[in-house]
Amino acid sequence: MAIFSVYVVNKAGGLIYQLDSYAPRAEAEKTFSYPLDLLLKLHDERVLVAFGQRDGIRVGHAVLAIMAMDVIRQRNTADGKSSGIEMLETDTFKLHCYQTLTGIKFVVLADPRQAGIDSLLRKIYEIYSDFALKNPFYSLEMPIRCELFDQNLKLALEVAEKAGTFGPGS
Repeated sequence: MAIFSVYVVNKAGGLIYQLDSYAPRAEAEKTFSYPLDLLLKLHDERVLVAFGQRDGIRVGHAVLAIMAMDVIRQRNTADGKSSGIEMLETDTFKLHCYQTLTGIKFVVLADPRQAGIDSLLRKIYEIYSDFALKNPFYSLEMPIRCELFDQNLKLALEVAEKAGTFGPGS
């Protein structure tokens, strides 16, 4: 499991911070029509090709995705209006967003199986408050260029990837 990227967006919609923390491995993508002339079996929580061969796919290869399905969850205000995206899920990643009362948005792209992202978003907000906002040289709405923010964010991402969570909620 992995956390791919972290973005911080100011209330005007400008990107003020970006961290790409994961370089995905190269994967080949193949599209086939139904019926498949491959036999697939579940083995150790992975789908493997058990019989057949087609376009370079052989017995023993793992199937990463069979069909894409997008799920979008939005926040709604008391009057029923949408206040922005909370989560977008695809077969290859989940995009999670946490919007503060001041309009700053924290966005995390992660592996769909990664747990504890809601806790991680709150931790990123805490790091932003402690190391960017309390920095006397930082101006609101401007790009974040703070060594302590970078170090603590990377440390939080490592902890989240290893432990999967920071506390209650995911």
